[in-house]
Amino acid sequence: QVQLVESGGGLVQAGGSLRLSCAASGRTFSSYHMGWFRQAPGKEREFVAAISGSGGSTAFIDSVKDRFTISRDNAKNTVYLQMNSLKPEDTAVYYCAARRWAGVLSTNFLDYAYWGQGTQVTVSS
Repeated sequence: QVQLVESGGGLVQAGGSLRLSCAASGRTFSSYHMGWFRQAPGKEREFVAAISGSGGSTAFIDSVKDRFTISRDNAKNTVYLQMNSLKPEDTAVYYCAARRWAGVLSTNFLDYAYWGQGTQVTVSS
């Protein structure tokens, strides 16, 4: 079992930055691929970014590739999502998710077994 707790959301103006954090319980954090997903009102949950257990591989949705970075600190059992140049269309609830290591990174939310409660990100224009 892995428990995930996100933090760092909030209200920011367009062009601003936020850093989301996701703290995980357990002693085998490095065995999990970690992902960030988001869901805007009336829309389906959308993949944002993922990182492998070692941190050596990452993946992003095209719309955030040049603006967001994902990183992790396995000593602190924490994964981060640094979001720069935020746009109003980035407004959503952001969720952290964990997937037991299984080879390639997945962008499919169905592959992730563990989820945080979500943190709201609102970008004003």
